[in-house]
Amino acid sequence: MSPTAVDSSNKRKRSHKSKKVAEVAVPAHNGVEKARKKARKEREAEAVVEEPIVENDTEEEDSDEEAEEKSAEAIDGMGFKTMTEIQQKAIPPLLAGRDVLGAAKTGSGKTLAFLIPAIEMLSQLRFKPRNGTGVIVVSPTRELALQIFGVARELMEHHSQTFGICIGGANRSAEADKLRKGVNLLIATPGRLLDHLHNTQGFVFKNLRSLVIDEADRILEVGFEDEMRSIIKILPTERQTMLFSATQTTKVEDLARISLKAGPLYINVDHRAEHSTVQGLEQGYVLCDSDTRFRLLFSFLKKHQKKKVIVFLSSCASVDFYSELLNYIDLPVLGLHGKLKQQARTNRFFEFVNAQSGTLICTDVAARGLDIPEVDWVIQFDPPDDPRDYIHRVGRTARGANGKGRSLMFLLPSEVGFLKLLKESRVPLVEFELPANKILNIQSQLEALISKNYYLNKSAKDGYRSYLQSYASHSLRSVFDVNKLDLVKVAKSFGFSTPPRIDITLGAGLSRDKKVEGRRAYGSQPQQGRRPMKPGKRF
Repeated sequence: MSPTAVDSSNKRKRSHKSKKVAEVAVPAHNGVEKARKKARKEREAEAVVEEPIVENDTEEEDSDEEAEEKSAEAIDGMGFKTMTEIQQKAIPPLLAGRDVLGAAKTGSGKTLAFLIPAIEMLSQLRFKPRNGTGVIVVSPTRELALQIFGVARELMEHHSQTFGICIGGANRSAEADKLRKGVNLLIATPGRLLDHLHNTQGFVFKNLRSLVIDEADRILEVGFEDEMRSIIKILPTERQTMLFSATQTTKVEDLARISLKAGPLYINVDHRAEHSTVQGLEQGYVLCDSDTRFRLLFSFLKKHQKKKVIVFLSSCASVDFYSELLNYIDLPVLGLHGKLKQQARTNRFFEFVNAQSGTLICTDVAARGLDIPEVDWVIQFDPPDDPRDYIHRVGRTARGANGKGRSLMFLLPSEVGFLKLLKESRVPLVEFELPANKILNIQSQLEALISKNYYLNKSAKDGYRSYLQSYASHSLRSVFDVNKLDLVKVAKSFGFSTPPRIDITLGAGLSRDKKVEGRRAYGSQPQQGRRPMKPGKRF
């Protein structure tokens, strides 16, 4: 389906159910019914009577009970049975119309905690396309927006309301056409949403009843603070607002103050937790020198080809290099980062989501909010920026109420200070010891390949340069000190016997002696022109 598509024919039966792309376990019928009854009692106690958004006409309307049955049928069809803590605590007040500020760690189930009440509200108010947009969900990234859209599509399968998505990189004119026709539930990224609010004539949002701000801390981290303030000013003030954030920062508090009504319900499901990560997650780290890193990663991926693995790197160029290298030597992987064109990002993401096994090499574009089913391993090949980013990365596995998964972080001996910070953040870690005889000795073949293949050589240089730049700009410089790197060993992890000759400026983070360019690691220039045939020797 095109990202801009709006499914206005939700009544028809689909030939097959899509895979479970919900963030976590969904409430069972009895859990949702209890939440509805509690919400009804609260509304009755406050003598609140909701009128339909449109007048009754000759078209037959569904009763509230029938609408609820449709939601229950969709939830049952998705195959989920239990409510998570955030769903138990958030759904009843949201059904009752309360503003909610929710704090829950990644994988807790908040996507369904806000979608279920939003869809119930649209159904009970009998929204039609001509009424415009009744619910807007704001998401920090395109991938997360697409995922929320997928969950909404399943939940609304038996409802008549329309839904759509507006994200950067997609066809804007097609989005505008859909908005003019009427999108009752809209999922959008901040920049594209603000564009349509300002410039799309015929986009009806005066009937907006609910605004959802998902991953609010991430929205602000990626620089959308001004856009969010503008969006909130434009939208109707008489609305329900739901704001969810994995962390509570000063900026998140400021956004909550301007977007939520006075006295919102604050829900924190993590404050009593012994650990900051979920119980079903087994977490470890391995200490290795820079020149061993890639050999260890290659050996691990080779052994776990039948597993579903996500590998996090620090830069787009490093993702490109290692993806190209691993695919070239017949170890299939997918590469994902923020500089890819939107269609490529979407295709690769959903290819991995729907795969039974495989490896995704990515930057932190995939670290927040995204729900990728049944991930067995999360590998942090390059260090995260801080403990919070570590937690978001490992949150891609062991998702759901009883989820299981494993994570492995690569650390240099000079980086062990990061373990203390993780311990202070209540992250339980154990050291994994990997015998040296289990690490494949492929360094000489790697260096020979990089020296002979012009394209891989160029990609390796770009990856090497971007790795150093990323390391030099690390926020925890007391732990990740670029001056402590052995550049010869770092170069070996990119397939060079000596540091390559590159143009690089790392600023004050790198001392003068580290700025000296290395000599070319091989005796002759790499081959020019077309990509050469693969060497006969495999490794």
